[in-house]
Amino acid sequence: MPDFELSEDYQDLSNTVREFADEVVAPVSAKHDEEHSFPYEVVSQMADMGLFGLPFPEEFGGMGGDYFALALALEQLGRVDQSVAITLEAGVSLGAMPIHRFGNAAQKEEWLPLLASGKALAGFGLTEPEAGSDAGGTKTTAKLGGGEWVINGNKEFITNSGTDITRLVTVTAVTGQEERPDGSIKKEISTILVPTNTPGFRAEKAYNKVGWNASDTHPLTLDNVHVPEANLLGTRGRGYANFLSILDEGRIAIAALAVGAAQGCVDQAVKYAKERSAFGQNIGKYQAVAFKIARMEARAHTARLAYYDAAARMLAGKPFKTQAAIAKMVAGEAAMDNARDATQVFGGYGFINEFTVARHYRDSKILEVGEGTTEVQLMLIARELGL
Repeated sequence: MPDFELSEDYQDLSNTVREFADEVVAPVSAKHDEEHSFPYEVVSQMADMGLFGLPFPEEFGGMGGDYFALALALEQLGRVDQSVAITLEAGVSLGAMPIHRFGNAAQKEEWLPLLASGKALAGFGLTEPEAGSDAGGTKTTAKLGGGEWVINGNKEFITNSGTDITRLVTVTAVTGQEERPDGSIKKEISTILVPTNTPGFRAEKAYNKVGWNASDTHPLTLDNVHVPEANLLGTRGRGYANFLSILDEGRIAIAALAVGAAQGCVDQAVKYAKERSAFGQNIGKYQAVAFKIARMEARAHTARLAYYDAAARMLAGKPFKTQAAIAKMVAGEAAMDNARDATQVFGGYGFINEFTVARHYRDSKILEVGEGTTEVQLMLIARELGL
């Protein structure tokens, strides 16, 4: 029978990050959300704690942990500030992990220590104006000549792509094509490392988003960007497949973040229900409120078990694609549902942005969209069922 109790090391990590989230992150969350400002001081302290290096080997400056350790940290951060949590998630699982998984020795030596230190960030340049869920619709091109790739195209919704400490974006690009027997054209999609100081690379004006206001998100322009042929990441033509595998792992991380958000809503609702009085008693005494919060707790608990299971399968080397899709879907929906219910418990105060539940209400919707929509997760689950 599976044991879902955390080991002492995992529990210590979770407790440490929880304390950091409560004492350092939470007090400045409302300010950064209101100002749409990137929390450099918080990210710097997270770097000093080693959070950006959690799943990477010590030989590359990492902490020698694993993906589940990262997930536990994301859950605790997600309770109080999803923007901070997604900054860590994207920096590790989308920014640095492709290099760890697919980079050659020289690429790992050049980039991993820097990214694992948290002193620099990298982005994951997959999405385009006409290539989101259908990532195979990539139109960005990279042409090889004279020992260089010349890249042209546009990317959309790229996290951590325009901060003062962003140093790299890994982009997908069409590097060739071949004609199938039926006459259709198959694109050869590869991944290429693009340092952000390369001429022709531009992070355009940041988006004005509904939520995740302290997270850095930009459209990108690549206009005749020249990088060395050696910046090819992994095998030519395997870029799309490699990025899909990165997204499979990333869904576990996003699920953990979403569980944190769902649990944060529970914690805030319980606290408020015990303090707020109406008609002569605390509102938590009324079944309408108590049962609503009880359902919130059940959602968070169920979603946590789902991501624990997916992570355990991944670390054991077992197939986990379907379980990751289930975890991402269940957790994203739990975060959104709990945010809505917590806002209802808070009444008018739930509509005031300085309150955590209000920010969760705005932030959580993207958890049903980013890194694979709910519909994509359903498609993956249905496919596994043979449908």
